[in-house]
Amino acid sequence: MASAPLGRTLMIQGTASHVGKSWIAAGLCRLLAQDGWRVRPFKGQNMSNNAAVTLDGGEIGRSQALQAEAAGVPPHTDMNPVLLKPTGEMASQVILQGRPLGIFRAGAYYDQARPRAWRAIGESLGRLRAAADIVVIEGAGSPAELNLRDRDIANMAVAKLADAPVLLVADIDRGGVFAALLGTLDILRPEERARVRGLVVNRFRGDPALFADGVRILEQRGGVPVLGVVPWLDLGLPEEDGVSIQRDQAPAASPPGPEDLRVTVIRLPRISNFTDFAALAATPGLRLTYADDPGEAEGADLLIVPGSKNTIADLRWLRARGWPRALHAAPLVWGICGGMQLLGRQLHDPACVEDPGGGTVDGLGLLDVVTTFHGDKRTVLTRATITGGPAWLPRGQDLDGYEIRSGRSDAAGQWLTPQGLSAGSPDGRVLGSYLHGLFEDRSLRAALVNELRRRRGLEPLGPSAFADAVQARQQALDRLAATLRAHLDLDRLYRICGLG
Repeated sequence: MASAPLGRTLMIQGTASHVGKSWIAAGLCRLLAQDGWRVRPFKGQNMSNNAAVTLDGGEIGRSQALQAEAAGVPPHTDMNPVLLKPTGEMASQVILQGRPLGIFRAGAYYDQARPRAWRAIGESLGRLRAAADIVVIEGAGSPAELNLRDRDIANMAVAKLADAPVLLVADIDRGGVFAALLGTLDILRPEERARVRGLVVNRFRGDPALFADGVRILEQRGGVPVLGVVPWLDLGLPEEDGVSIQRDQAPAASPPGPEDLRVTVIRLPRISNFTDFAALAATPGLRLTYADDPGEAEGADLLIVPGSKNTIADLRWLRARGWPRALHAAPLVWGICGGMQLLGRQLHDPACVEDPGGGTVDGLGLLDVVTTFHGDKRTVLTRATITGGPAWLPRGQDLDGYEIRSGRSDAAGQWLTPQGLSAGSPDGRVLGSYLHGLFEDRSLRAALVNELRRRRGLEPLGPSAFADAVQARQQALDRLAATLRAHLDLDRLYRICGLG
């Protein structure tokens, strides 16, 4: 019996990192799914410490999990078969089809792990194409990195493997859009350039019609049609990795009001899973910012220590920057995953998981927690119940989230069941949890924000102030798809994809 035909492919590449490839891919996943197609997202190799957990306990990049949500399907490890999680010192943990393969320096990765990674990319892509009408593929960085071209397993090599037409995306907001698009086309090899079937100008501020001359110039000089000029969007969707929290620290459109709550997240050098705080940041009357230095956190109502890809290295950084004093003085402190470990009494690393020297180091001592790192890694979706802690916590509330960690902790003051997930100080001033995503729960978010307002002498906010995080993401994805419908040439796009 003849095998079923493989699904079509479409690849989204960019002129640089952070030009909006992930969001364009997510919007197309939603748009095509709305039109009745079976859609799957794919990114062969991703580099990010912002990971998601799949149903079978594997790790993939957060952007592919969002794209799966846009396509209306559960996230799967085949959607991101190679995930590189930087640990610092020019090394990364390699996650292969959802499972840790090891920690490699760049040279060792290319020499030792790349052939295996390339095989995994081909296997995963084949399985996705067998289950889909179309696979929307996201590239990484730029396809025009001349020094990396012969080792590429993320851009044009994947396009060739998938026989995928390519849309090339540029960010006009950062400037230099003509040089970015035309320069990229010029650098590509002829066979690579032939795969580029359309250009997309992204993040245009103002009336896109004002860029009509720009479209004409790009098409004349590039010889490739411009499929559309996509406007700037503020959707509140999770970003790919920590570069966005460095880039997006521009002053707010309006200064904070006297009644605005201030929540400060410490911007650890190896910060991970910062999407934990997206729902909190969307709360009215709350300003969430990231800080490198303790002086930036003065007057904060809540100080958060986020997850870390290398807890011991970030502990040294915290001490060098003078953060312990600020943490001891803060009115409320919350540590998530590695943040809870940092706030504990001791960290044991007998297997040299976190630090080449291994051994034991003293934590910051705000929580009675002792953590031991092991070679194995726990990645699992988790449901926990609030059963203790300060009186303002909503006891009996179930929280859905996920765990990504190597450490195991003995902790006092546990306020979540099952045991081993949480810790708290006797005075309720410091809380910690291994559960990522807990602030997406409306009840917990409302309890926390209204406790902070109570301490300020402010009236509590009603339930309508706390949006359902999942519903908000769905609405944002619908808005993104609607924007692409309005600003892309869909007839041409469908012809490029080979769909009826």
